Amino acid sequence: MAGKFLRGAFVEFTETFPIPVPNIILFQFNPETMTHTWEPAHTGGGGGGAAPPAAGSPPSNPLAVTGTPGESFSFSLSMDAGDMIADGGAGGALATVSGIYTRLAALEMLLYPTAPPGGGLIGSVTAALGIGGGSSSPDPTRSVPTAQLPTVLFIWGPGRILPVRVTTLTITERLYDPILLNPTHAEAQVGLKVLTPEELAFVDGPLGSLAQTAYSFNQGLRQALAIANLANAVESVIGMLPL
Repeated sequence: MAGKFLRGAFVEFTETFPIPVPNIILFQFNPETMTHTWEPAHTGGGGGGAAPPAAGSPPSNPLAVTGTPGESFSFSLSMDAGDMIADGGAGGALATVSGIYTRLAALEMLLYPTAPPGGGLIGSVTAALGIGGGSSSPDPTRSVPTAQLPTVLFIWGPGRILPVRVTTLTITERLYDPILLNPTHAEAQVGLKVLTPEELAFVDGPLGSLAQTAYSFNQGLRQALAIANLANAVESVIGMLPL
């Protein structure tokens, strides 16, 4: 494709020894539209059918909230093997053999949980049996390690880098090559949920630090832009005054 432009991407981090290895999924074509949805934070006060407070106790604040508001994105990604082949290079050679199957597989793997560090099959069995813990108790006391979805960064320009979880993925395959029936054109409907600080607290190791840094940076930028908007607000108020 002629010309260079900034493209969105997913960056998935997989725990490997000794450092996490990023798997970068560049968008072949940037989506033309994107839906950005917000959900208010959960209210902490009683409401509706909540029981009245006990006698003598202060009433609960119905306006109090807990946590942070929910944030999500949804958009459509288009993929075409013909355009990749025309670009040439290693990507073009791969598209000639497998179409867009590699891109689809990379997106699909974002929904698969990964074993925790030291987990896997062997780690899970030894944890369940209490092997290696130095305990003489015949009953297992250690829980099996819990698998988690991979830590994914959604990158949409330098001003929007967010830790997310892929919540929905719907792929519509449209064309296939005549020899191996590999998909050559498809559209993927992607739904993302931005991880909150409360959820990021459960992401361990350097991946958690990176995700928390990305969230804090984006939140700080949002606050700075909101403050910059005060100039527009002052101008609007002055325009409303009958002077």
